[in-house]
Amino acid sequence: MKGTILVVDDDQPLCEFLEVGLRRAGFAVASSTVPDEALKMLDTVEPDVVLADLEMRGVGGLELCERVAASRPDVPVVLMTAFGSLEAAIGAIRAGAYDFLTKPVDIDALTVALERAIQHRSLRAEVQTLRRVVEDARGFGDLLGSSAAMQAVYDLVERAAPTTASVLITGESGTGKELVARAVHRRSRRSAGPFVAVNCAAIPEALIESDLFGHVRGAFTDARGARTGLFLQAHGGALFLDEIGDLPLSLQPKLLRALQERSVRPVGSDAEVPCDVRVITATNRDLEAAVREGRFREDLFFRLAVIHVPVPPLRDRGNDVLALAQHFLTRSAKEANSSVRGLSPAAAERLLAYEWPGNVRELQNAIERAVALARTDVLNADDLPERVTGPRTNGAAAPGEAAQPTTFAPLDEVERRHILRVLEAMRGNKTVAAQVLGIDRKTLHRKLTGYAGVPRRASFRSVSPQLG
Repeated sequence: MKGTILVVDDDQPLCEFLEVGLRRAGFAVASSTVPDEALKMLDTVEPDVVLADLEMRGVGGLELCERVAASRPDVPVVLMTAFGSLEAAIGAIRAGAYDFLTKPVDIDALTVALERAIQHRSLRAEVQTLRRVVEDARGFGDLLGSSAAMQAVYDLVERAAPTTASVLITGESGTGKELVARAVHRRSRRSAGPFVAVNCAAIPEALIESDLFGHVRGAFTDARGARTGLFLQAHGGALFLDEIGDLPLSLQPKLLRALQERSVRPVGSDAEVPCDVRVITATNRDLEAAVREGRFREDLFFRLAVIHVPVPPLRDRGNDVLALAQHFLTRSAKEANSSVRGLSPAAAERLLAYEWPGNVRELQNAIERAVALARTDVLNADDLPERVTGPRTNGAAAPGEAAQPTTFAPLDEVERRHILRVLEAMRGNKTVAAQVLGIDRKTLHRKLTGYAGVPRRASFRSVSPQLG
């Protein structure tokens, strides 16, 4: 069925004509010739659209529309009238009608109007669901996400923050390692002190020692004055060394000494300067492999990785993808003064299916681009970058790579994973999940009952453990 329509018209023959025609067009139909009775049917019939005549005895179409809008704002109303004047159309829109049709009504045109109204309702439900996901997601400072993978990160941050131990944060590029570092600092006893961040890969090797430890006047050519290094700038707070895996091997002993002695020696100076700093580092490299290959000192590695916080890639964060997408969409729309307010089901499906090699940073970029190029108040799949909407899916080989048979899962397993992932993203709402998947609710229920380990009355909590 395309949806359920509640037909309200005090003209009995016309009411029966519409009922027959709409059933043939694939809709479930309930009808009433008494507007007051139709209002009572809203709770029992659960219509997707109310189709009503504008001119009726007793409660007119405009009053009916207002009362439906007041009691069931999620149900769109389509009004019909034999008097298609501009004034009547304006009155209908002001009363909250979704659409306005003139009689005699053509069933084909009516079918199109009702399908649009049903799609409009599903999109509103989708937007509301995603907003609830964002509101309900456990935010941790600037971090956002309620997946089990992020809950593990939050737990580590909570336990690491009050200590004085060095923290090493690892993860792929774009996963939000600096946000994790800032969360550690904000929850520490040093939160009132400065948080100084530096990217070790962005500083030329000849300058990085001076940047970290400072220098005295005349220490080298062009050193016309003394300079306070980043260690001393972070005194009493935290120094965040991003991309620590790119720190030159020649400088690593000096960093180790600064950590052990809690003091620094500016370039060109013979004096040690005490420094009270908590060092937090991050890298997207495998430091243990670098230690084995002699590119990173083992003693420095253990000094930095007293507490290790691994940040998961976005592809392992389940429903966080849609929560983050809605968050970036809301923020981008506000900054651009755009009317975009949510994602279409097709766009949500593509976001869930994509691997996100660039992680959260790539998702943010994709949503900002889509908001800038959107032609309606809802982001559609074709607003997203081509790399997101393209045919490549999880496990597919990259250009130039040979695909292996073991790379691919059976079709029914791919379908199972996708259905469970969408259901989790919709927080267990089967109706919305079915709309996103493009199937009816009964089909979704039948598929869920066939999956091993999924209870018959599947819910958000019961489905989550099935996601990998």
